[in-house]
Amino acid sequence: MHSRIAEARARWVEADRRWAHTLHGLAARPAVVAALVIASRLGDGVAWYATMLVLPFVGGATGAACALQMFGVGVLNLALYRAVKRRVCRMRPCDACPGIRACTRPLDEYSFPSGHTLHAVAFSLVLGYHFPAAAWFAWPFALAVGASRIVLGLHYPSDVALGALMGAASAALVLLVN
Repeated sequence: MHSRIAEARARWVEADRRWAHTLHGLAARPAVVAALVIASRLGDGVAWYATMLVLPFVGGATGAACALQMFGVGVLNLALYRAVKRRVCRMRPCDACPGIRACTRPLDEYSFPSGHTLHAVAFSLVLGYHFPAAAWFAWPFALAVGASRIVLGLHYPSDVALGALMGAASAALVLLVN
């Protein structure tokens, strides 16, 4: 039984590395790197913090409620992502895979999960719940943030996928509680 689990895990790790290499190939194009570095840096929080600050002024009571829920899910996700990163300690592809380089600086040492993606998905869900028209802007931005993390050599595809699932779950929790 253990050998089957170990074999399945080895196949998954190898597939994850292959996809990371394949997608990182897009980093050979300077324009792609430039655009994704911008998305990644905005995904550091700048775009989301600005959105939270503006929402109460442009959205009234609904905007204020949305901003508070975005803040709440952000705090929840920060605690969740830090706890998981410290426990898993997965090295970034740029540190563990020959042929993958970091095209921008990482914010911390470890790869799993993608905090950028976790926050982008959670914030997009909360924002889209309160303001459905905003989803037309939030979701493409969230997709660009997630893609940027892989193409720029900072995350494996599974880091981004599981970060997105965690972000969706935390947003659902915050929306259900309020």
